[in-house]
Amino acid sequence: MNDRPTFGVEEELLLVDPATGLPVAKNEEVARSARREGVDLQLELTSCQVETTSPVSTTAIELGKHLRELRETAAKAATDAGVSLLAVAVPPAVSEKFPITDTPRYKRIADRFGMVAHEQGICGAHVHVSVPDREIAVAVSNRLRPWLPLLLALTANSAVYRGAETGYASWRSVLWQRWPCAGPPPYLRSASHFDQLVDMMVDSGAILDPGMVYWDVRPSANFPTVEIRVSDVPATVAESTLLATLVRALVMTATEDIARGAEEPQFEEQALRAAYWKGAHDGIGGEAIDVIDGRVLPAADLLNTLLTRVRPALDELGEFDSAARGVAEVLAHGNGATRQLSALRRRGELSDVITECARRTLS
Repeated sequence: MNDRPTFGVEEELLLVDPATGLPVAKNEEVARSARREGVDLQLELTSCQVETTSPVSTTAIELGKHLRELRETAAKAATDAGVSLLAVAVPPAVSEKFPITDTPRYKRIADRFGMVAHEQGICGAHVHVSVPDREIAVAVSNRLRPWLPLLLALTANSAVYRGAETGYASWRSVLWQRWPCAGPPPYLRSASHFDQLVDMMVDSGAILDPGMVYWDVRPSANFPTVEIRVSDVPATVAESTLLATLVRALVMTATEDIARGAEEPQFEEQALRAAYWKGAHDGIGGEAIDVIDGRVLPAADLLNTLLTRVRPALDELGEFDSAARGVAEVLAHGNGATRQLSALRRRGELSDVITECARRTLS
């Protein structure tokens, strides 16, 4: 097995009115308050969002501690600004459109992409795992593609939008597909092939710059890592930590396969597209598509297959038992989407969803 890679997580979080649940444009105020506590929050496209960035970590326990502290600091800063912090992937309550953060780049994006940008306000989680170089990052990306729909189902946390059930566990992923460079990447022959595609999209105006490469797995633009960005922002720190733990093990497994010359998995692109829809629709409590052989099976079975697939890496890290417990917890009690729907269905009150999401953000 390869050397143990470091990893980290970026979490996009929503700022809402505590009473109505409507997004509130206070990200600059919240960021200033957090900075006084020694935490730098990044501003996102819409001014009702902030993003945390964990320090580089070597163990799941360490990463979980960082994520918990970051959420606590961001939540306190939000409270000081008179708003609530929610780890949700789409706002449960929505105004007509979202205000854009006042930076030149974000204004350019809003001008170019119109309502796609103004209806953004959606939150994901990005897992970075260190790799030796960009060629390895591209090769790892190819081998992770079949698992992306399952990771989406695992973290689904956007079942309620505009005060109603969406019919999807991850409505964020449906909205996200509207961007011209979102979703799964194409098969990439090399790092130079990746660069050629990015240059083509910039030259055509389909994206403004390489920072708008929103593919669900990609070589990071800023760090020596492969970045996996398929997931909704998970509802809890425990679920974010589980996601990152499984992703790192997948990267380690893929890197080992590359080193020993194992064949890449072969599958139809349409199977991947269908698996994405299935993962977004059903979430972890329904069915999934095994992209490699085209079988439809319970998502729980495919998640356990993933756990078995990456067990050598998890054993090397000493994290198999904790990962297995995390998987069992999600399968037994559901994820963010499950809890959103349960909260809404109890009384039909959106306020119950807001309360549940705020509680889970810091649980």
